[in-house]
Amino acid sequence: MDALTGGTTGDLALSPQEVEQFHRDGYIGPFDLYEPAEMERNLRALRPKLLNTKRAIYGQDRTQSGVTNLANYDRHIDVDFLAGHITRPEITHRLASILGPDVLCWRTEFFPKYPGDEGTDWHQADNFSNVAGSKHPQIVWPEDADFGGTITVWSAFTDATVEMGCLQFIPGSHKSMNYDESKVMEYDAESIGKLEKGSVRRGFFGYDYRQLQKDPDWSPDESKAQSMVMRQGQFIIFWSTLMHASHPHAGLTDDMRLGYAARYLPTSVRVYPYSDTLQEFGAEASLARHGCVMVAGEDSFGHNRFVEHTVDGTPFRADR
Repeated sequence: MDALTGGTTGDLALSPQEVEQFHRDGYIGPFDLYEPAEMERNLRALRPKLLNTKRAIYGQDRTQSGVTNLANYDRHIDVDFLAGHITRPEITHRLASILGPDVLCWRTEFFPKYPGDEGTDWHQADNFSNVAGSKHPQIVWPEDADFGGTITVWSAFTDATVEMGCLQFIPGSHKSMNYDESKVMEYDAESIGKLEKGSVRRGFFGYDYRQLQKDPDWSPDESKAQSMVMRQGQFIIFWSTLMHASHPHAGLTDDMRLGYAARYLPTSVRVYPYSDTLQEFGAEASLARHGCVMVAGEDSFGHNRFVEHTVDGTPFRADR
């Protein structure tokens, strides 16, 4: 579709060569966003705000086992620093080069990896229905679109080395799906940290992606994998359909690896069109307070609900 051919102006936009590289490889970066000392200061100020989930849009929902695991999803809606982060021109101008001028952010997530944690298994995501507890897609592209998925901007809030569990990509693997997302993976909390794939401890937070493989005998060609080492304060951009994973945290240091993933789409895409609740990782939360955030251009479709971050005591204002 035309929106995927690029087109924006400004010093922060991707060059035509970079857009071509992105479409070939499925990712581009890393790019500098914060100096390490600046990011460390931001992180120290951010931590106590993340612990306070009173204003988090999923923070008060509960499951039979206790407080939902989703409390730190979409914290850009109630935390000032994260609201500013997802709209940084260093990010949004590059996204407009790929998605076109009208861009929304529909979701953010933290990905901590503690010393000794397993690696994240190889996976792809197109419509995100496989972990939703149902077969309902979380995002729906227009019928005439020739592609799906979402753009993920993964920011290194701490250093991300191989030993600490940095990302891995298989370049060019975003052009075909190896998994059937119409299937539903079964959540098994007891499997966390216990699955081994090719002698490497790899899981997916209680899920096993092998349950979705189109060919049960297939395995990714890890000889083509590249490790995305990033320093604190950098970010990288990739298609969610790109085969991606992460190394285990070897535990050589006591430091946690913390990544922050923000997910973006053109405004033509419908977000959570069939769902009133978000069901993932054994938890469920109401989507009543969820909304997308416009980060570039304007919305001319009216498909989605949007929220506007505020700092006056009200977490956000939602308008349909």
